[in-house]
Amino acid sequence: MRTVRLGSARAAAEELGLSPSALSRRIANLEEFVGKKLFTRARQAMSLTDEGQHFYEAVSPHFEALARAVEGQSENLSLLRLHLGVLPLFGSQRLFPRLAELRERHPILHIDIDTGPHLEDRVGDTLDAAIILSRGPDKALHAVRLDYNKVHAIVSREMAKFLGQAPDRARLAKQTFLIHNELPESFEAWKRELDLEDLEPAAIDHYDSGQLMLEAAAQGLGIAIMHDDHLRRAEDDRLTELFDAEVESPYSYWFVCKPTALEERPVRLFHDWLVGAGL
Repeated sequence: MRTVRLGSARAAAEELGLSPSALSRRIANLEEFVGKKLFTRARQAMSLTDEGQHFYEAVSPHFEALARAVEGQSENLSLLRLHLGVLPLFGSQRLFPRLAELRERHPILHIDIDTGPHLEDRVGDTLDAAIILSRGPDKALHAVRLDYNKVHAIVSREMAKFLGQAPDRARLAKQTFLIHNELPESFEAWKRELDLEDLEPAAIDHYDSGQLMLEAAAQGLGIAIMHDDHLRRAEDDRLTELFDAEVESPYSYWFVCKPTALEERPVRLFHDWLVGAGL
């Protein structure tokens, strides 16, 4: 498993506490046992052959099933604890509605939730893993992209009626825009798409909570520049979107952790469930 993830026998051997030659012998013995060439080797790099990929996909779920079976039958296993950084809106809209599924699947896995700032910077330090909004995480991290988004201008229905169905520069210039601290470039992307690059609004209010942004917009306090997914999942009849614009967001939600953290069972269990659940 480590050799597949790391792509290097040397790196995998270091994690396992083996010499590279000892690990290579184990791989050779496995290939001899199954009668298939599982890896191609080029200098220090190793990658699965087509037969190796089929073999890996066939056996890896059984390792996980065996681990779950052991967990379910053992009364002596201590709790597994994951320190997870999450943005509040992702937590409330996407993670918490599904966490009961994870608890049922892995009863001994418990999660400490951290919604503080600078989540990506704290991965590997105070956090085991995080779900972040980013244009692209640090390349030193293991990262899984969770979605692709459109940027929407979200407002109360009353304000939408006032502003009309087509952009009016003069009216928009008198409005307050609400911008999330994690999405600073979304407003620029929205303005470019609507040919409003020189728009200077009356004010820009900054938020670190998407939930509060949605509530502020619903109360008529401004125009929230957010993702279409945020509006859809809010299911708030007080809110609607402005204009009919398809604006690609520069940002996506990502799951991130240190590559070596995937060998820690709490991180791997959460990672595999998150990716499989399609949150």
